[in-house]
Amino acid sequence: MMLFLKLFLAHLLGDFLLQPESWVKDKEENKIKSSKLYFHIAIHFALLVLFLQFDFSKYWFAIVLIIVSHYSFDLLKIYLQNKKSKRIWFFIDQFLHVLILSLASVFYTDFFFSFNDFFTDKILLLLIATLLVTYVSAIIIKIIITQWNPESKKENDDSLAKAGRYIGILERLFVFIFVITNHWEAIGFLLAAKSVFRFGDLTSSKDRKLTEYILIGTLLSFGLAILIGVLYLYTLNLL
Repeated sequence: MMLFLKLFLAHLLGDFLLQPESWVKDKEENKIKSSKLYFHIAIHFALLVLFLQFDFSKYWFAIVLIIVSHYSFDLLKIYLQNKKSKRIWFFIDQFLHVLILSLASVFYTDFFFSFNDFFTDKILLLLIATLLVTYVSAIIIKIIITQWNPESKKENDDSLAKAGRYIGILERLFVFIFVITNHWEAIGFLLAAKSVFRFGDLTSSKDRKLTEYILIGTLLSFGLAILIGVLYLYTLNLL
């Protein structure tokens, strides 16, 4: 584990702290001819050697594997991404980097992974509760309140695409975490904060139906998150 943490820290420093935004833009514009790409790889190499205490004779395989794969993944991302897929390729690229770091760590340590050890009753219960409080709840709320939707799509709508859905998912996740960690007072703070942000929409609208619609959606969202959190704790105590 210590080896992986060292490699991961080197990756975080090299990919985020020590990579200016100007370097990222230069790589995207000049691709394989970008000098900043090779500066970036050189920094990663230096960090790896530093964190591995200059023991190149022992860790040469890990260093070569990480550097070659990092260069390859960065080039792959640069050439395949476009404006729409840039966000997706960022996460794919980071996932592949961490995967290589894990493989390099396993090569030097005795490690055995079993899915049976990972998918315990408690972890499965948490995964189920997380799905329920995010996507399943979103569908349930949509089915319940769609019949009352008083809003019509406006041409000059400044709202972000699907922003309401993601805000709902995040707020239910927060409420769920507050419930299972026994921080009920934080739920009131979150509800008050949402009310403040929604105040402008409600006052400018002068639409009673819209006000009732927002209140129903908010109460359903918070109510479902609290219910799922309580049921999760109850079921957890039975295991």
